[in-house]
Amino acid sequence: MKHSENSSFREKLIEHLFVGELLKLSWQDYDCSLEVASPEVDNAGYDVIAEDRGIVRHIQLKASYIGGKTANQKVHTRLADKPSGCVIWIYFDQDTLELGPFYFFGSTPGEKLPDLSGMKIARHTKGDQDGYKAERPNIRVIPKGKFKKINSIEEVYDVLFKA
Repeated sequence: MKHSENSSFREKLIEHLFVGELLKLSWQDYDCSLEVASPEVDNAGYDVIAEDRGIVRHIQLKASYIGGKTANQKVHTRLADKPSGCVIWIYFDQDTLELGPFYFFGSTPGEKLPDLSGMKIARHTKGDQDGYKAERPNIRVIPKGKFKKINSIEEVYDVLFKA
């Protein structure tokens, strides 16, 4: 119940925990070179901009609790316009909020997001007065099978920033 009633709080908390883990790795292993920023407006398909040693990633974050039944994620097409755009789908423990495993949808640093043109166009979750759920032309549905499973935050760091 807490997770559904406070989903916005939880979403931001998971984002902060994720960024904190990346910053901790930068502190411990990578000479404190990671820079992180967030957009003021959420209309370009990403939640976080992270840069390390010249590699810039525009990252859309998604979160699901371990054992959840979510089979896909919705991704804004504008993310494909960003250099090295990617999606990190974070699984977390509902009780402890421990992060992992992670799922990655993207390419190597410097490469564009994989082609979204063949992906299903998302629809609004709520219908209009007649129950019709209109298409969301700028949103694509990415099935979980298109994501690469990553077991640790260290591996996430490497996927994001090692060319």
